Parts: sequence; C-alpha cells; structure tokens
Amino acid sequence: MNRDYPLEKVRNFGIIAHIDAGKTTVSERILFYTGSQHKIGEVHEGETTTDWMEQERERGITITSAAITCFWTRTSEADKKDITKKSRFNIIDTPGHIDFTAEVKRSMRVLDGAIVVFDGVAGVEPQSETNWRYADEVQVPRICFINKLDRAGASFERSYASILDRLSPRAIRMQIPIGEEAEHEGAVDLLTMKAFTFSGKMGEEVVEGEVPAELLENAKKYRAELIERIVEQDDVAMNAYLEGKEPSLEELKAILHKAVVANQIFPVYCGSALKNKGVQLVLDAVVDYLPSPLELPPATGINPKTGDSIERHASDDEPFCAIAFKLQTDPFVGALTFFRVYSGTLSSGSYVYNSTTGTKERIGRIVRLQADKREEVEKVFAGEIAAAVGLKDTKTSHTLCDEANPIVLEQIKFPEPVVSLRIEPKTKADQEKMGIALRKLSDEDPTFRVATDDETGETIISGMGELHLEILVERMKREFNVVADVGKPQVAYRETILGSSEAEGKYIKQTGGRGQYGHVKIRMKKMEPVDLEKKISKNITREDHFEFINNIKGGVVPQEYIPAVEKGLREAMSRGFLAGFPMVDISIDLYDGSYHDVDSSEIAFKIAASMAFKEAAQKAKPVILEPIMRVEVIVPEQFMGDITGNLSGKRGQIEGMEERGMNKAVHAKVPLSEMFGYTTILRSMTEGRGNMTMEFDHYDTVPKNIADDIIASRK
Repeated sequence: MNRDYPLEKVRNFGIIAHIDAGKTTVSERILFYTGSQHKIGEVHEGETTTDWMEQERERGITITSAAITCFWTRTSEADKKDITKKSRFNIIDTPGHIDFTAEVKRSMRVLDGAIVVFDGVAGVEPQSETNWRYADEVQVPRICFINKLDRAGASFERSYASILDRLSPRAIRMQIPIGEEAEHEGAVDLLTMKAFTFSGKMGEEVVEGEVPAELLENAKKYRAELIERIVEQDDVAMNAYLEGKEPSLEELKAILHKAVVANQIFPVYCGSALKNKGVQLVLDAVVDYLPSPLELPPATGINPKTGDSIERHASDDEPFCAIAFKLQTDPFVGALTFFRVYSGTLSSGSYVYNSTTGTKERIGRIVRLQADKREEVEKVFAGEIAAAVGLKDTKTSHTLCDEANPIVLEQIKFPEPVVSLRIEPKTKADQEKMGIALRKLSDEDPTFRVATDDETGETIISGMGELHLEILVERMKREFNVVADVGKPQVAYRETILGSSEAEGKYIKQTGGRGQYGHVKIRMKKMEPVDLEKKISKNITREDHFEFINNIKGGVVPQEYIPAVEKGLREAMSRGFLAGFPMVDISIDLYDGSYHDVDSSEIAFKIAASMAFKEAAQKAKPVILEPIMRVEVIVPEQFMGDITGNLSGKRGQIEGMEERGMNKAVHAKVPLSEMFGYTTILRSMTEGRGNMTMEFDHYDTVPKNIADDIIASRK
C-alpha cells in the first residue's frame, strides 16, 4: 500500500481558543466545507461532531481533543479543477476550558500549526494567553481568526489590538472586515485587494468582487503595512521594494509562508463561523502558510542504549518513530492510542517497540478518525496522525519506534493537579469497578491522579479544578456504571523546607537470632531549580521535586543498600512532615553511615533513612505551600468596587484592571482555598452578569495562622 497524499500536501493543525470563542463551531464549518459531513452540527443544539461525548453536548463545551481527517481544495476556480491541488488535513479540536489544559498541551506537542480563534467582542482572553504560551514553548506556527464579528459589540480593530498588545507584536492583518455586528458581510483580502462575500444556504459559495469604495482608503493603507512586513523577511525582496518594485503575488506568498513557518509573522483573518463567513479563506491560508511535516525541524531524541542525541526526519524511508499523545477508552473497540508518526511507516499486525518502557507491543488495527467515526487503514506514513487499537502498556507521551533503531523522544510535561477529593464506592460491587474505571481514566488523562490515604484507606482523586473532577466522576458513572459518594473538594497542599540541616538515623533491633542494623547520616537542603535535560553525574538521581546525592566514600554504606536508603527517603517525603502533605523541592546528600556484617538489611537501612529524614525536616524550617490561582473576573463597571473588595478579603492580590468590551476585567492572584464556590458568590454579587476564569499560577507559603489551622485539622 502506498501513500495516498504526498507529504507536502499534508497539514497537521489544531484549533485552539478560550472557552466560548467559537472554536467548535469553526471545526464544524471546516468539516462541512471539506465535505466530511453533509449537515452542520451546532453547539447550541448539541449535535456537533467533534464534541461527541454526552457531557460535551450537554454542557456545550469541549472536554477531550478530537482528531479528524478531511480534505480541502483551495477556493480559487483554477485549483478546484486540478485534482493535484487537494490537501489532506489532520485536525485536532482542543478544549478551551482551563481545567482541560492538559488536552491543549499534549495536542500542541504533535501539531505542526494552529488556528487560534478569538471572540470578536472579547479579543484576547486568559486561556488564549495560556494556549499561546504553550504554542510558544513548542514553536508552533499560528494563524489567527477573529470570529463572531456578527455579534453586538464586536470590533475587529479592538480584538486585533489586543493580540498585538497581549500576545505578539508579530501579528499582522491579512484581511479587514466588510461591516461589523449585524452589518457583517465578508472580508477584504489585503494581498489580492479583492472583496469576498459568501452566498448559498450555508455560505458555501465564495463570491469575489471589488473592494467597497468606503473601505478602499483603509485597505490601501493596511496593505502597504502588510507588504512592508513581508518584504522585511527577505533581503532581495526588501532591496527591490526600496527601489520601487513590488514583488509579485506568488513571491509575496512564498516569503510570507517562510516567515509564518519560522514564527516571524502571525497572519490575522476575520469572519463569523456561525454565520458561515470567512472560514474557507482561513482554510486557504492553512494550505498557503502553515507548514507541511517536511518543513519542520527533524524530531530529536535520545538513543536509549548510548545516551546520544539522534534525529528523525519526516520521511517514509527512515526508521519508524512516533509519540503516543492521547489514550481514549472507546465503547466499541476498547482502548485507542493516538499517535503522531514522525518518521517511517507502520502496518497493522506488526510489532512496535515502546522505548520508554523497553517493551514490545503488537499493533492490532490502525484507525483514522472522523471524531467518533472511524476508518480502518492497513498502514500509516510519516507525518500522519492515527490511532492504534489494543496497545496494553503504552501511555501518554511514550515513544513508539523500530526496535533495531531505538529512540526516546522528549516527554510531554503536564501541570500538577491542585484540587483533590475523597471518593468511595456506594456498594461492594462498585468497589472493583471503581478501581478499573479510575485506572482507565488516569491512563487517559495525565493531570488526573489517584492515590490512597495510608491512614484512612480512602481513595483520593486529584485534578486541575472542580469542573475537571466533576466531569471525571460523571464519566465514571456513565461509561463504567460506577456509583460513588464524593467528598468536598480539597486543596492539594504541599510541604517544603526553607532552611538546611543535618541528621542521622540509626535503626538497631536486637532480638533472638539475627538483629537489624542500619545507620545513615544525611544533609538536607532546598533543591535548586534545575535543567532536567542536562547530563547529571552518576551519583545523583534527580526528578522534578527531589534530588538524591550519593556521597558515600569507602563503602561505609555498601552499594546494595543505597537504593533502600533512597526508597526510605522518598516514602518519608511522600508522607510529609507537618500535616501529611507530600514534600517537594528537597535535596538530600547521603554522606556517611555504617553497617553490620550480619545484621544489616535493606529494611533496616530504609527505616534508618526515614528516621533521618524526619529529624532533618524538623530542623530545616518546614512550611506548608498552597496553590495560588491566576483569576480573571469580568463584570459590568458598577460592580467593580464590590468585586475588588471581595477578592482582597480572600487574601487576593489585585494585579490590574482593563476594559473588556462593555465590561471591566479584574486580574488577581488568589489562594485556591478561598475560591471554592466563588462562581455562585460572583453571580449573586453581580445579578448574574459576572463571569470568571481561574488557572493555576504557582505554589506559595501559607501564612502561619492558616498553616496552624491546617495542621490542627489534619491531626
């Protein structure tokens, strides 16, 4: 079986936005215009293709990212007649709600480009900023689409200014709208100086015409800005332009394409997806300006055998290499593992090597998805996104490759969960089902954690926010038929130290026969922020929040007991010191100890290490840390004073205010413990007119009086 589309015709891109910017509506229009479906599903009617979970349709929000394959030919008449001009799109529609930020983060890792959708009334919103930051981290080229220009209060210029101000000065208008609010009809393309309007029942006919007279002057002014910005990217074009020669349309597009791929320019388009205006022109821009897999830097990873850095280029002839970026439990086929192929090919029925775990797995079937419908394929090629059925041990961010040419790609890093709650099954029959359900859900979602409280034996689940956990508990009920009682949301506190200390732990037990003997001396200090990618010496093991340095000289603690010492320290760290919360950012230096020829054992050294840890933690100024959230509240102006006063009373720090359409936006940093149930308070304070978004920002030390209350409540 051969590749059905050449690599240069493939575009892997995502659609990202703040909640309610109209992202799923844009996706539905794309599916309709590319012929993937013959009816447009509407979010407000609960009939969308990409939001296929029941909860998504009920709530009108996207929860999981959906992967869809479809095909597009540019709107120009000449291209439509030429079959070789068809492009293949692999699209991922990601969630906008901050609680599902992991979905955006993992999708970013496998995308080659993105369409960033903005609400034409609100402009840049908090989640737009977070998503933009994620895209910056992995250098994903972007096209901006200012949507909803048909709404009352919409303003292209104001939204465009917010992109320049809050996201990037490298954004540039490619279009200006023809009319706004109820008058919105289409857009003027500044490169070609043509006006585009949309007719037909679903806006499927793109009508090209002359620029309306009242827009001509502005269009000329903005076109000059655009041309200057493009020629700046190319010395030859720049020199010609300064001599009064404007490059041809083809040359301008070629230069712009390179600049977009290099993240030097972010083109801005406009329209209204709901009113079927402007989406086709954005799809043309995807073909013209976003990169194919061939234009991206090669995937880099580590050879697990030698530790050397190696590369894989986007080619079917290179050894197979892919990253698993998402797991999904499918009611019909079982576990689906979504993967992005960076190099080589993979056939169904073959074996694949998981270099992250060092195990081999058989690929049962390979499917391409159209959201919740699937098409089986025999083989996938470099640059494609597909899902495998039946992989047992592969988790999110594991590398799949050819066993003879192993490579481990960099893992996707996810934020830590900040909210926890206790959960217990209603009946004995639910107990076993709940264990299976929680395991499957935590495999799917790396920001969802399951743990057991050692003292009470209760199950504790943790996630990114109240909505996140609410949806997971609901999914457990619907998809796995598990009925459970759920406790109140709790803050996921952490503990750390501010000072440094030394301590020793000695465990000696003499009983009849063989005794126990373990003895260690340690130094404890706060772990410095480190670059985890850097090579570290053999005697140091390091993770995100823990560093263990083995400084034993002359075998005073034999090598075989060192892992037991490290295990004892880790276990003590996970139990915490002050109030039983896990400790973070601790560096331990094991520098001395002693052993007994007969009585020493692994368990004795483990206990000795744990004793030393407790003593050292007590002396090193232990403190409790709490999650601080970045909060944005949007309210009509008359409620501003009440809202800022209320937030300050919640130990919040007000960081700024700004105009947001007809309303005011307040930015603040507030401890999570003060924010439970805040949505309800906000509604009652603002006659139901206020709304808020909240996302994790950082951990900070809890004030002493509050820490004392937390410790007392845990005793």
